Amino acid sequence: MSPTSSRRASASRNNSAWRADPMIQIETAANDDSVQVLTFDVRGETFALEAGLVREILDLPDETEVPGAAEFVSGVMNFRGRVIPVADLRLAFGLGRADDTLDSRIVVIELELDGDPTLVGLRADKVHEVTSLSMTDTEPPPPIGMRWRQDYVSRIARRAGEPIILPDLACIFAERGEPRSAAPSLQPVS
Repeated sequence: MSPTSSRRASASRNNSAWRADPMIQIETAANDDSVQVLTFDVRGETFALEAGLVREILDLPDETEVPGAAEFVSGVMNFRGRVIPVADLRLAFGLGRADDTLDSRIVVIELELDGDPTLVGLRADKVHEVTSLSMTDTEPPPPIGMRWRQDYVSRIARRAGEPIILPDLACIFAERGEPRSAAPSLQPVS
């Protein structure tokens, strides 16, 4: 683990927030296909997000439930004076709800939705580290045999024989925050 990722992991364990440093760039050489990712667990599955998307890692904040929100949106929270949705990938991937633990965190990411930068908090059961993944060592999701929607998975990597899921966040948050598998009666968070 690099000193930077060690500091980040330490910060998340010490009840403080980690903020993305705008001076840290995703480190890739011209002939290197590796990308820096943040790894975290959701119901026993390891997921990875491009580190450049991550703005902060927070202890669990107070959340406000939103009636009529998409099923996988657990509520909204105050993030530096802004109200942002909190999404639960456990529900988006059909893994079911789980109780929060001392290791549970919110990973605040910024992604572009409908052409606009959007902040979203993602529930994580445990945040691991920032590490490099070689994109040549990843593969697309198999067309059959997956328990999740294939279009929700961008790529699958393997580390020490264990799968690491790279979710397709644009697909998951399509249609203004409501996953396509959600019941039509549910309304997106506005």
